[in-house]
Amino acid sequence: MSDVPSNIESFLKNYGTYVIAGHKEPDGDCIGSSLALDSLLRRLGKKTVLLSAGPFKRPEIKKYEQLFHNSVDPTTLPADAALVVLDCSNIERIGDAGNGLESLPIAIIDHHATNDTALEHSFVDGKAPSTAFLVQSVVERLGGSPTKEEAEYLLFGMCTDTGYFRHLDATSAQTFAHTSRLVAAGANPKKTFAAMSGGKSFGSRILISRLLSRMVRYYGGRLVVTYENIEDTQEFGLEGRDSDSLYQLIQSISGVEAIVVVRQETETDCAVGFRSLDRIDVSLVASSFGGGGHRQASGLSIKGTINELIPRFVAAFAPQFEGIAP
Repeated sequence: MSDVPSNIESFLKNYGTYVIAGHKEPDGDCIGSSLALDSLLRRLGKKTVLLSAGPFKRPEIKKYEQLFHNSVDPTTLPADAALVVLDCSNIERIGDAGNGLESLPIAIIDHHATNDTALEHSFVDGKAPSTAFLVQSVVERLGGSPTKEEAEYLLFGMCTDTGYFRHLDATSAQTFAHTSRLVAAGANPKKTFAAMSGGKSFGSRILISRLLSRMVRYYGGRLVVTYENIEDTQEFGLEGRDSDSLYQLIQSISGVEAIVVVRQETETDCAVGFRSLDRIDVSLVASSFGGGGHRQASGLSIKGTINELIPRFVAAFAPQFEGIAP
């Protein structure tokens, strides 16, 4: 079990009400971690408010949207209220949902390697496979074995950020030990996989086929870049995406080491996803454009258009691809 910092333990005991917030455009790790921590704190007799700016784009988290507020009036909070930010580095990452909460005592729990927060109350471990992994440590430290519901939330979060354990290597024994305890507490791996992989729309498969048809290879096929234009977004909507399946298909191509997917979400703004296998650190590329994330999975939002941005992203990979043998 990861060592829970004493300052986090005391932070989660010292206040009567906690606002629990994650990053914009939440994923399963963000939502699962939030729900598990919410349950723990309520077991400890605390009052809680779940907060998310959304949007809840992913079908596997859509059912949880009704549990979250998209804003909190700070004047309605008691004097002993505090904020816990999960799965991101600061209050700015939670978007407009954080407006008015800046004066609250803040703690951060996060596993992103690019998180360099200097906050006193933080539990950041860039080597952890997910924020759910860290929250599980908090649950076990403060509440003993997780409840069945908490175990289900935590397994969902763990599976999201490990790609259902596809991204783990020989150093991951502790992750599987954590997971074993979740299953012992009642989490069902088969049901978790079905919740994550099922329920995709017909349109999402058409959209994947379009992005596959637009793939372009660079650096001898080691980098693959594709894009979703604004017409695709207008036709299929934000909920029509299935990024995980798209990345899996491209990564299965022989020789591919890194992937860039650029999505033109508005006339002036793009969302960008980066993925890699072993040797390429996409967090370096993402952070150079103001984004962040993990060594093998990062992203960002950026001003610009597809045609302007793709050459810049390709060029940003040059130092890494030129520094390693094909």
